Amino acid sequence: MVFETSPFKIFAGSQGQVIAQRICEKIGCKLGKINIDRFSDGEFAVSFDESVRGQSVYLVQSTCPNCDNLMELLLMIDAAKRASAYKVIAVIPYFGFARQDRKDKPRVSIGSKLVANMLQVAGADRIITVDLHADQIQGFFDIPVDHLFGTNVLVPYVANLNLDLDNVIIASPDVGGSKRADKFVKKLHTLTGIEVPMVICYKNRPGFNRISEMRVLGDVQGKDVVIVDDIVDTAGTLCMAAKVIRDAGAKSVRAILSHGVMSGKADEKIMASELQEVVFTDSIQYDQSRCSKVKVVSLAEPLAETILAIQEHRSISEVNVG
Repeated sequence: MVFETSPFKIFAGSQGQVIAQRICEKIGCKLGKINIDRFSDGEFAVSFDESVRGQSVYLVQSTCPNCDNLMELLLMIDAAKRASAYKVIAVIPYFGFARQDRKDKPRVSIGSKLVANMLQVAGADRIITVDLHADQIQGFFDIPVDHLFGTNVLVPYVANLNLDLDNVIIASPDVGGSKRADKFVKKLHTLTGIEVPMVICYKNRPGFNRISEMRVLGDVQGKDVVIVDDIVDTAGTLCMAAKVIRDAGAKSVRAILSHGVMSGKADEKIMASELQEVVFTDSIQYDQSRCSKVKVVSLAEPLAETILAIQEHRSISEVNVG
């Protein structure tokens, strides 16, 4: 079904083009036209090529790499408000700065709170995002936040793998991710009826992107292990966890993640690692030709269903069961 006239429009920033087009295909609408003009000094300007007056405007943009794409999103929100949009909804599949959610040492900023303030000051009326690094970030906003779960597309992927689920173990790459892994286990049980056990990798991290030691807590001998996490950035933790798990006797190791940041030499590390495959969503645009072990699954369907639920004043929880 194609909407001839619609009470809402969807636009995409530079980091949201691919997933926004997929969302529009699911809904049956056209992606709106927007101009992003860049100047030689690095500054850029945003303008809409069509009217948004009186309409709900959905702006799809992940903020990774963080700074330019965040600024682009802020300008998009501001432009929509100044063009008399009825509501401006920021659809942020990957919410950058989410790892800076607290003061974990003296004299540091809380980046995710600052970004929340910036989005609200720019004029956002609502936020749709996926798998925040920390659930409490929702409380940094004074506007509605629809927090979707990547498990809605990642768990079915695992369930449909050519694996004996009775021989599968879910692993968390660190103690902090155990709650996330436990949710994955419960979702998998709901979908398949099979209760899969869980193990945890303990790591000592002396600084950013540095790990001094890691060991697996639990028995993985002869098992097909699925590491579950929210983000793969430099892939250092992931590859080390895979090696530790394989050294502990696992039959195979693969990783299932929400967001593929894939910075630095992540592709090379994964190719040289014990990982059989790495699967993440299209929350961040990724060229799969970069690494043959990577597979990407789309969030387009749950995001499209959420947009329609908002427009039809239906409960978001009906389409977002974590």
